[in-house]
Amino acid sequence: MGCSSGDPGARTPLNSPYAAGAERENVMYTAFTQRSPKYLDPASSYSVDETPYTYQIYEPLYGYHYLKRPYELVPRTATRIVEPVYLDEAGNVLPPDVPGERVAQSVYDIPIKPGILFQPHPAFAVDESGRDRYRHLKPEDLEGKYAITDFPHTGTRELTADDYVYGIRRLATTRVVSPIYAHMTDYIVGFKEYGDRIRVVDAELRKGLDPTTRDLPWLDFRQYAFEGVEALDKYTLRIRVKGKYPQFKYWLAMTFFAPIPWEADQFYSQPGMAARNLTLNYWPVGTGPYMLTEYRENRRHVLTRNPNFRGEPYPCEGTEEDRAAGLLEDCGKPTPFIDRIVFSIEKESVPLQGKFLQGYYDVPQAERGEYGVAYLVAAGDSQEKAALYAERGLKLPTTVETQNWYMGFNWLDPVVGKGETPEQQERNRKLRQAISIAVDWEEYVTIFENGQAQVAHGPLPPGLLGYKDPPAGANPVVYDIDGEKVTRKPLEVAKRLLAEAGYPEGRNAQTGQPLVLNYDAMGGVSPAARSQFDWLQRQFGKLGIQLEIRSTDYNRFQDKMRRGVAQLFMWGWNADYPDAENFLFLLYGPNGKAKHGGENASNYTNPEFDKLFERMKYLDDGPEKEELIARMVSIVQQDAAWMFGYFPKSGGAYHQWVGNGKPTQMIRNHLQYMKIDPELRARKIAEWNRPVWWPVLLAAALLVLLALPAWRMVRRRDRAVAVQSDRPARSPA
Repeated sequence: MGCSSGDPGARTPLNSPYAAGAERENVMYTAFTQRSPKYLDPASSYSVDETPYTYQIYEPLYGYHYLKRPYELVPRTATRIVEPVYLDEAGNVLPPDVPGERVAQSVYDIPIKPGILFQPHPAFAVDESGRDRYRHLKPEDLEGKYAITDFPHTGTRELTADDYVYGIRRLATTRVVSPIYAHMTDYIVGFKEYGDRIRVVDAELRKGLDPTTRDLPWLDFRQYAFEGVEALDKYTLRIRVKGKYPQFKYWLAMTFFAPIPWEADQFYSQPGMAARNLTLNYWPVGTGPYMLTEYRENRRHVLTRNPNFRGEPYPCEGTEEDRAAGLLEDCGKPTPFIDRIVFSIEKESVPLQGKFLQGYYDVPQAERGEYGVAYLVAAGDSQEKAALYAERGLKLPTTVETQNWYMGFNWLDPVVGKGETPEQQERNRKLRQAISIAVDWEEYVTIFENGQAQVAHGPLPPGLLGYKDPPAGANPVVYDIDGEKVTRKPLEVAKRLLAEAGYPEGRNAQTGQPLVLNYDAMGGVSPAARSQFDWLQRQFGKLGIQLEIRSTDYNRFQDKMRRGVAQLFMWGWNADYPDAENFLFLLYGPNGKAKHGGENASNYTNPEFDKLFERMKYLDDGPEKEELIARMVSIVQQDAAWMFGYFPKSGGAYHQWVGNGKPTQMIRNHLQYMKIDPELRARKIAEWNRPVWWPVLLAAALLVLLALPAWRMVRRRDRAVAVQSDRPARSPA
């Protein structure tokens, strides 16, 4: 798409950071702020700033429906989402509804779509006789080659189940650190033993080599198999999982389970490659909608449409809000819509925001969800900014993310914890309930989150099976529920509970001493933190409770949490996958941080909750699981296990010419679905960046006025010299 020569959009503004006419191309421009992505190798990549690249390049077996909420798992390279076959200890097939405790193995046979091709890459290049061109190079053959684009020949081949087998086996390598390997040894059959075997194999290959060398013999994972992962045929992958673990399907939507072609692994293992940064960390190889074609470290990266991509259709289902926002207009059209995505570094936030408002960035950062929220807050604080954003036509949609922030009570503490006797347990419960009523999270969200968060009534955020909006999901311990009306209970209720707990007016009924509680905070004391601490002390002060702040750096805070010595604390959790289990396990007794090293930071224990959790974690999504979740949420509400805090929002910031933008931190291949209207962008950029000539003309006029007297003086001096030189010389007397 372009503009006619008479259109203002045809003229690139003088202040454009791009080449002339770039704004009229079907290209998305965005930024990154800190550094280039460190790990693009899917075995290692686990950082948010890497996902805009990895999830566009690699294709796990599964993904998520772009528009549906709650999140729905959908196939990517798989033909369907499969149900596992359950086996007992003897290998006999069990019925699908068998209790999870009887399952010895879950067998996933996953069919893969035929005809999927890898991106063009030199690892697949062959000559006229069918021999590979670049997989048996000598170091001198790499002269002048520092990028994949420096290799003139490329090739491709079809994706097969063996590529997934190779990728999963490679998670066990000692040559890269995979953050998921140790976790998967708990689930994939034989994976721990396989990793031990690979460690020995790698040690043999390294014998006699300099320990610091980066040129290591190729570790060919085709030669080393194990029973947990295998290819039944060209298009069928089998994975064996220990016991029953329904959440395993969500891990198959992560790039840890991306396919790795053995040719690429061999190609990058050649001597001299690592020294030139020719590795999967810099130059990934995938089947996804885009491929990396430019990597200028800490400067610029470019994703280009993969010419071999099959063109997955844009989704046709979504919410009514999606329909109203025009997010269903491209139903069924092949994706991706954008030809290239250019990431440029912006080390400072002010230039980034300035270029975004000028139109030179279509979105500020592709992977970040705070920009839309920040613009909404700024518009609420300033009428001038609100008018500017409206004039620019900015789209600032928000969503509540699958993450939470909560204030925890340490269950090991004698005052706010569980308590040793039934009587003490009841008193401590009433104390926690009183505090939960008094601390006004609606006010906290207004002040400290600028209203861009949702107050929590339980541990589960929106978007998950089991979450219910108030009033159905309202916390009856903290709120009064009258039909559709939900209001925080009066402070008098909290004071009555406090007195029943043994602390009337915030004093010990037996000793008369004031009740003093300790809040352990992370991150030190900044002005922003101090204002939060002051607010918290006022909240506890409503009940006459004195709150002491003990703020330390994060390392010291973590140490306190590991030892279970913090009394009150605030912490958050980001979901790895959209399932209630990924939040409820934060309250499961055997996951206690102090005793078991788990993620139950509050060390909460409740035998009934634990039994329900052990049943729930084996259940597939459905009414039975939803009912168990509701019972578990009710238990922790009654126990006041946490002050449930809030669910933060993320927000997109999109220019009016950007289509199909829907903010989410769970779905990472979102760039595949977005689109650009280059013609509209070119017109608006030209309109917003018209050169202002009057300051230049004024400056020129001032220069002329300043120079005129000097010019006149020079003219007078020149004339005087000329007159003097024209006089006749006098003869001597």
